[in-house]
Amino acid sequence: MDSHRHAAMPDQRGPDQRGLLRFLTCGSVDDGKSSLIGRLLFDSRLIMEDTLAAIAKDSRKHGTVGEEIDLALLVDGLEAERQQGITIDVAYRFFATPRRSFIVADTPGHEQYTRNMATGASNSDLAVILCDARRGVLTQTRRHAYICSLLGIRHVVLAVNKIDLVGFDEAVFDRITGDFTRFAAGLGFHSMLPVPVSARFGDNVSSASGNMPWYRGPTLVSHLEQVEPEAEAATRPFRFPVQWVNRPNQDFRGFSGTVASGRVATGDALVVAASGKASTVARILGPDGEQTAAVAGDAVTICLADEVDVARGDVLAPPADRPTVTDQFAAHVLWMDEEPLLPGRQYLMRAGNLWTPVSITSIRHRVDVNTLEHQPARRLELNEIGFCNLSAAQRLPLDPYAENRQTGAFVLVDRFSNRTAGAGMVAFSLRRATNIHTEEFLVDKAARAALDHQKPLAIWFTGLSGSGKSTIAKLVEQALHAEGRHTYTLDGDNLRHGLNRDLGFTDADRVENIRRVGEVAKLFVDAGLIVLCSFISPFRAEREMVREMMGEGEFIEVFVDTPIEDCIRRDPKGLYARAIEGTIRNFTGISSPYEAPEHPELRIETQGQTPTEAAARVLTHVRAVLGGVPGGA
Repeated sequence: MDSHRHAAMPDQRGPDQRGLLRFLTCGSVDDGKSSLIGRLLFDSRLIMEDTLAAIAKDSRKHGTVGEEIDLALLVDGLEAERQQGITIDVAYRFFATPRRSFIVADTPGHEQYTRNMATGASNSDLAVILCDARRGVLTQTRRHAYICSLLGIRHVVLAVNKIDLVGFDEAVFDRITGDFTRFAAGLGFHSMLPVPVSARFGDNVSSASGNMPWYRGPTLVSHLEQVEPEAEAATRPFRFPVQWVNRPNQDFRGFSGTVASGRVATGDALVVAASGKASTVARILGPDGEQTAAVAGDAVTICLADEVDVARGDVLAPPADRPTVTDQFAAHVLWMDEEPLLPGRQYLMRAGNLWTPVSITSIRHRVDVNTLEHQPARRLELNEIGFCNLSAAQRLPLDPYAENRQTGAFVLVDRFSNRTAGAGMVAFSLRRATNIHTEEFLVDKAARAALDHQKPLAIWFTGLSGSGKSTIAKLVEQALHAEGRHTYTLDGDNLRHGLNRDLGFTDADRVENIRRVGEVAKLFVDAGLIVLCSFISPFRAEREMVREMMGEGEFIEVFVDTPIEDCIRRDPKGLYARAIEGTIRNFTGISSPYEAPEHPELRIETQGQTPTEAAARVLTHVRAVLGGVPGGA
């Protein structure tokens, strides 16, 4: 790329013609992001004298530039950041020049804080990707560039920083520029300007440097003053995610939220995207009272002319230009949790103001951030990016992220820890076959259970291999059968000979194993039977998923709690010995984790009691739930 060798054309428009620009700085650790923002604040004269004095004092304690003022400390406000010399949180700063105002997000470079970088990128129009001239383009440089591309940023500046530490060498700059340009060629950036800078000394930041006569392009600030990001939100179709149904009394009903995109005016026709219910806009209320129209970014309350059923999370849209309403879709997913993403596992998804359970049905590929190569994957680890198929528990109004960043984005949340586990960008809806419907039968679960004179149940035995759960389950079924109960037992080993014979023992396969078992158990309960399920089922998430498949009171979790030392001592199948030797991989309790139930209906500690005594405890609990003997016997 030779664009840095040509002088920028002077801008002919007045200084008031450019609006606010939101941009972020990103790149690898210690590439100088905070120093660059500190330099921008310093050059724009937005630093008070007392603040500058405090920074000078802190520079002697925490600084990295000797006796000079460390401008990075203007941004690295957290004590933990100053001690480590890295940025942890996203720091937002405002500064202005005579030609434009800016909000800049200083995002972390450390791989551990990639989620914070993605947060900053999601609200930015431009990215300044820094690169240390001594180290060149690194994996984290590429990862951040790819995330910027996924999150819809179309304008990029490659700031080759610390150019002073390589003697202002043009060849170094050309090599780094070439490496990055080749990598970014397929990322869809509309503009990419490389600039050699020294944030420490201000070279080519706000003013042109005399140390690099070979560079004849614009300074960083002059380029930021001139770049024109696309006004996407204003030109997109109208979208209004409802945040709150505002009904203070019987005479007023409005829907409050922020306009995500487009424009709406009094009298416009709208529909509720999910239900298709139609009405027109009767009133629009803003912070200063009634107004005739609202545009992207406005926080308003919309009153409709008709009594239409609208709830929090619904999206109002034009009748002729609605979002797709779907429960199956493909999306790019940036994984942010230390626990890996596993297909089949259920997460909570937030799309706009709507929360719903969702599972990843398949990972179509993982992206190698160094080469952008698509690779097969059975799971996504921390900071990995994959293209996945997802299935939601309800139909959602979604736009492709490339068409609308507000209604095409979502987050995935771990259902137990409430940690943000992933960020997603919708690619397209997966059209389901139109000839597949839910069939309603003339004989339902209640009728089948009444014929058997029993309450249908799933009794789920979980515990380590060798804990005794299968033995206890057999004794329980035998006793229930003797009482005239209609039962069936599903056992892990038996199902792996048939239904699940294609599955191994990786975490992903274990998740799919229990998902299938749960679906089968649900059918047995629907048939009115008492189904006893004996499975290690090592993960809480999958056991909870099966519980939620059942009706209220139809799932009894029995934790057969046997110390692993006893399981190893028993070792009825010789599996622990082989696992300890390393000949069996992914063995629960040895090389794969077991997540014990936190609130089971029944906990059976097998030490000090026989299987018969343990089965008796289970039977006492089950009989109390069933409420008597079938048929009045």
